[in-house]
Amino acid sequence: MQFPRPLLVLWDVDHTLMETGGVGTEVYAAAFQKVTGRPLGQMAVVSGRTEPVIFREILARHGIEDTADLFSRFADEQARGYAERAGELRHRGRALLGAAEALAMLASRDDVIQSVLTGNTRPSAQIKLGTFGLDTHLDLDAGAYGTDSDARASLVPIARQRATQRTGIPFDPDTTVLIGDTPSDVEAARDGGARIIAVATGSFTAADLAAAGATTVLADLTYASALIAALYSGEPAQ
Repeated sequence: MQFPRPLLVLWDVDHTLMETGGVGTEVYAAAFQKVTGRPLGQMAVVSGRTEPVIFREILARHGIEDTADLFSRFADEQARGYAERAGELRHRGRALLGAAEALAMLASRDDVIQSVLTGNTRPSAQIKLGTFGLDTHLDLDAGAYGTDSDARASLVPIARQRATQRTGIPFDPDTTVLIGDTPSDVEAARDGGARIIAVATGSFTAADLAAAGATTVLADLTYASALIAALYSGEPAQ
């Protein structure tokens, strides 16, 4: 089955395609201490939020004044930490069941462009995805990242514009699909103008995601037929 118009599929990264097995928290703490000189105490809620927002909240909790270059230094250290600990990340973390197969299956079609929509910085996202071989079928230049906007919903039109610039194909809310595991992903799709396929692969249940407004919720990515049916249901964006 071919869709009348090509689809732009935007994948969330953490707990949708992969998880770090605790390495991400350790990398974060090490980078934070490196740039602030203070050990990381209380962590902020990270699920569904962008890295700059999380970082500023943690600074405030620690009574540390934000400076112009502090986040950029932190982001560099964070990416360096992931790169240096790639072996450990591969050992302790994992690509989620069905993720690699889903990416490959969609890549085999000529009516799908795949990228990411994530609160991560691009360098960290690229290293994490690459560690598990999940970057092969993604056009990361067509995605949107945490440094593009504090508001996750704003990342949707940013990614759509980049994908259009790269492909020459105009995408609209009905041909843009966000796949993610948090209520924030559901809200980003709704407010940013995209269809949503929620996957209950993180800390939120299917009921949580449905309560947030997702009308399509998959247990995971192990059934290609379920993903295809959700993508090509023709359901308009909310």
